[in-house]
Amino acid sequence: MKSLQLIFTGILFLLFINVQSQNTYADVEPSPFDFGKMWTFEHPPLDYFEKTYGFRPTEEWLEHARMSSLRFKTFCTASFISPDGLILTNYHCSHGESAGAVKEGEDLERDGFYASKRSEERRVPGLFVKQLVKMEDITPFIKNYTDQATNDQEFKKSQAEAFKAAIQAYSEKADWKGLEVETVTYYNGGKYSIYGYKRFDDVRLVLLPELEVGLYGGDPDNFTYPRYNLDFTLWRVYENGQPVNSSDFHFDLQPEGASEGEDIYLIGNPASTERYRTVAQLEYDRDFRYKIFLERIKNRMAILEEIYTKTPSHELKDQILTYSNTVKALGGILEGLHDPYLMGKKVAMEKGVRMKSNETKHEEDYWERLAAEMEGLEPFAAESTLLSPSPLGGSALITAHAVAAYRKAMKEGKPEEDLKALREQVMRFASDLNTPKEQKYLAMLLQELKEFAEPTDKYADKLLNGMSPESAAKYMLEKTKFANEGSLKKLLSSKPKRLEKSKDPILVMANLLVPEYQKAVAKNQMSKSRRDALMEKIGVEIYKVYGLTVPPDASFTLRIADGVVKRYDYNGTTAPYKTTFFGLYNRAYSNDDTFPWALPEKWENPSMDLLKSPLNFISTNDSIGGNSGSPIINKEGKLVGLLFDGNIQSLPGNFIYDSTSNRSVSVHTGAILAVMKHIYGADSILKELGQ
Repeated sequence: MKSLQLIFTGILFLLFINVQSQNTYADVEPSPFDFGKMWTFEHPPLDYFEKTYGFRPTEEWLEHARMSSLRFKTFCTASFISPDGLILTNYHCSHGESAGAVKEGEDLERDGFYASKRSEERRVPGLFVKQLVKMEDITPFIKNYTDQATNDQEFKKSQAEAFKAAIQAYSEKADWKGLEVETVTYYNGGKYSIYGYKRFDDVRLVLLPELEVGLYGGDPDNFTYPRYNLDFTLWRVYENGQPVNSSDFHFDLQPEGASEGEDIYLIGNPASTERYRTVAQLEYDRDFRYKIFLERIKNRMAILEEIYTKTPSHELKDQILTYSNTVKALGGILEGLHDPYLMGKKVAMEKGVRMKSNETKHEEDYWERLAAEMEGLEPFAAESTLLSPSPLGGSALITAHAVAAYRKAMKEGKPEEDLKALREQVMRFASDLNTPKEQKYLAMLLQELKEFAEPTDKYADKLLNGMSPESAAKYMLEKTKFANEGSLKKLLSSKPKRLEKSKDPILVMANLLVPEYQKAVAKNQMSKSRRDALMEKIGVEIYKVYGLTVPPDASFTLRIADGVVKRYDYNGTTAPYKTTFFGLYNRAYSNDDTFPWALPEKWENPSMDLLKSPLNFISTNDSIGGNSGSPIINKEGKLVGLLFDGNIQSLPGNFIYDSTSNRSVSVHTGAILAVMKHIYGADSILKELGQ
């Protein structure tokens, strides 16, 4: 009995500690760099660069860095590296695009690709790159519209009008003609810019490594370091049928790369960060947003892995890898949100801004109002995520949404043409119900609703009807007429009242779950305008306190991020600042040359020169998704690396930058040149690069 009491007391103690840790943060000093180092090209921190590195970039240096860099379609970065339009980006950015260059009978994933002549370079339809040619701060122009607004609704309207007017005005300027013009909001409304891009639509494949080395280590090595990945691809940009003349704007490659401790500069298009979110928002992310979504992804991945063991397929494998990548990314962010040191910095930063902000002296407190909005979303968090008509919810849930839309259209007396389209949609979604996968997805959905929904919500219990999630899912899919094409056609031809009264399990799902989702969506939409307005006000207050000494959140616009080549401590040891091809082969042999560490046949019997060549390296440059393919240059403007990943410690960088162990992982320029010489025999490219 005494031992049971001790166990019970221990459990209570652990629960108490867990609850306390949720809201107990370390008492630490914040840093302006908590907002990161993704500086805009309109407002580079020249004084900071000079004070920190003894280097003050000139206007010519900055223009060269900007014009030599590119957006690679809508998700990555690239850069010109020769006078003849040769560009460099990651393999993982190119992998999906290169499928458009495959000819019948070829396997580029297995064999790679190298065009030894310009005539052999292959265009990929739909692939494009963009070069940032013009940019201008238009804050006064926008504020001339928005400063007249007297409430949030007027502000949004006037802001939209200002953006439209700015785009029209700049599109008509002589030196902006022909450019794709975009407006950009920085600091949640503290600053505004306008960008003009030159778009190139003729992009041709030049050199693609084999998948085995281009994605070396696969998912197990993703977000890790030390790393041994040859994640690069070469393309060429053409215009009017000829290679683009990039003689004025391209990066020369430095074979030696960067030395340890050297300051280097990452030029790229980081997709998005959330470093201006308040503590209340981050606590919501931790306890609801990311927590529920991560569990959902992990559960679906487990189902797919079970199916894959019985019926493997390339498509299923790719889906599992995508889920696994998401699990690692979200898991890293969540770990950071539970870190009392990182969250302590966010608390201290917010406290400091609120104390300095003039707004806190007024009747309203933006932070308190936003915290109240976030609290109001908590009862709807599960429904917002779990009940959306997404493939993650399974075909049964999607079908329930579709039939609910069909019934609504019938009641509203929509024309037969619309009803027919909706019936066909229901039939299409329902066609997947008769599979073991869908039964598992439905069972998992029921389990998640039981776990995450509010105790007062009884819709999950009604669907379960006293059964386990597995038994309930089996019963529902066996009893529904939606799983039989003939029965479903007959049911859909019924009058609205019959559909309303039907006890078919899918219709019961529609009755119970769709309204709950719609309530959650309505709540979020009603709150969103208020939250957006408050976030803008808070962003402006932060900007008032720190000004341009802190960068804005990432927004897939071109940035310059300073850093140094630097080791870090992990697992009781110290990570080397670079790896070599020796390590690549050791990793292959240590894993018996099995996937995902196997090497292609042409990589057998490497030369000593290749083995000694550097492969990957780490640096403190601030990076995030979208930075993939970003060039890393030195003070002389020469290319020393190609960013492709971050370590696991970099994942909290979504909401805070901390250089203690946050590292960017890049391909060394020496590696790219070495494999072109020793593996691919790409002499024509080496000559073009002046090597």
